[in-house]
Amino acid sequence: MTTSDRPAARVVCLDRDGRVLLMHWHDRVSGLDVWEPPGGGLDPGETPLEAARRELTEETGLPGAAVQDLAVEVGRDFTWLGVRYVKTESFFLARFPTSRPQVTPGALTQEERDAYLGCRWTRRLPAGVEPPTLATVIRQLTTLA
Repeated sequence: MTTSDRPAARVVCLDRDGRVLLMHWHDRVSGLDVWEPPGGGLDPGETPLEAARRELTEETGLPGAAVQDLAVEVGRDFTWLGVRYVKTESFFLARFPTSRPQVTPGALTQEERDAYLGCRWTRRLPAGVEPPTLATVIRQLTTLA
């Protein structure tokens, strides 16, 4: 199995009522479904904050400017499409003043389009959430803000 340590950034999005936005993906290699905050790999020369803002807009259509310049570093060890990722990702916070802002993925890659099952604003984290420590990450980010 291939291993990657490609840097990445994710965005914990909270709506006015405290719901978190989770993207739902299907790994066609493992057959597993995963729920996780929007985000992805850094492009060459990009900072984690820049990547978080870009990824948020690409994956959700929500404004990247909503991403606050504060982050929690999260150790990750997961497998996606047959590649094992072992790295630390920056998780940022974005707050939205409305209830369940409309999510419209606009710039998904072909790989993402093939895996995308939808998204959900939720108060309860579902089984299969990544990272498994997401509730702690949310508490840490909201404490910093």
